[in-house]
Amino acid sequence: MNNLFENIHNDKKPLAERMRPKTLDEFVGQKHILGQGKLLRRLIEAKRVPSVIFYGPPGTGKTTLARIIADTSNSSFVKLNAISSGVADVKVIIEQAKNDFELYGKRTYLLLDECHRWNKAQSDSLLSALENGYLIFVGCTTENPSYSMTRAIVSRCSVFEFKKLNIQDIKSALNRALKEDEILKKLNIKIEEDALTYFATASGGDVRSALNGLEIGAITTNINENHEIVITKEIAGECLQKKALSLNEDVYYHLLSAFCKSLRGSDSTAALYYANRLIEAGIEPQVLARRTIAHASEDVGLSAPNALIQACASLYALDHLGMPEGNLALTQAIIYVCESPKDNRVVVAMNMAQDDARNHPDDNIPDYLKNHTEASKYYKYPHDFGGYVKQQYLPNSLKNRNYFTKRKH
Repeated sequence: MNNLFENIHNDKKPLAERMRPKTLDEFVGQKHILGQGKLLRRLIEAKRVPSVIFYGPPGTGKTTLARIIADTSNSSFVKLNAISSGVADVKVIIEQAKNDFELYGKRTYLLLDECHRWNKAQSDSLLSALENGYLIFVGCTTENPSYSMTRAIVSRCSVFEFKKLNIQDIKSALNRALKEDEILKKLNIKIEEDALTYFATASGGDVRSALNGLEIGAITTNINENHEIVITKEIAGECLQKKALSLNEDVYYHLLSAFCKSLRGSDSTAALYYANRLIEAGIEPQVLARRTIAHASEDVGLSAPNALIQACASLYALDHLGMPEGNLALTQAIIYVCESPKDNRVVVAMNMAQDDARNHPDDNIPDYLKNHTEASKYYKYPHDFGGYVKQQYLPNSLKNRNYFTKRKH
């Protein structure tokens, strides 16, 4: 809902807020749910968006899309934050929404940021309004609602996952800001291509972070003798409070590849060398922790299951301790994965199962495995046979498949 004073202090708003897209055409990213012909786009264009929950990382457009939905549907729009709101706030909104619906046939969209923080009582206060149709719920959260929200709310909503924006999406948003923002256009900004790429890369898929970093660079960089504000890669690194990568893209991926192959090859010295070269060059150490997690399953697997625990713990330590202390946990995980016996049966089994699931999606499962059928009486309960009994679990067309080969000891 537009406010009379909304544009008076527009120049005091952060760049990310000033450049917030107002239409689907301006919106960047999330092609998997908003591309031409995708369900959510069809719902928005038809002005029939139901109650939804958007979840995904920060700065990926969840709140922005919620506002676009409200604007394009010609409905009222109310925003709450789950941290600072309660049942009393909801009751006021519900009453107003009910009146607007009965008097004018106008529905109300309730945008709830951090919706996973609502407890059961707060969530349940919405149920009647949702069922009656005069209130449409749009929840935004960084947490998976399947385990962070009450089932009563989730069951009444369509859930859409937002993903981190790719580099080209963020570059597109940055270039749009440089061309269209009235404040930036007055500053005669010259941004080097590698600085633009760095903003897009180091922001970690968060367009808000990239835009705010660009604005900091624009307002804090001195004007040169040509009356230009030149933003370099080093300035970009300062603005994002991250060290600018001192590597070109090819070298970066060569080092990352060497790190991964050293993990797989059980050379802990080489893996630590490449890891620390990347860290010294400015890479986020979490990138290395995530790769270590992947290799703990892909290359170690069930031969040393604790490798996965060590790798996951290193990511937790980096997120909660930061550097340099977090590097201790990362180093420990890298060494553990390197020194563990190697076994790729997990990734082989996964690939085989995925291939069959894609190529045999309609094969019928045996009747006695189905839920509460006449044939259920033929199901053999393994515990009645000492914990194991031979019976067919796969469809007939796949009954001779074996994804995982047990090793003899």
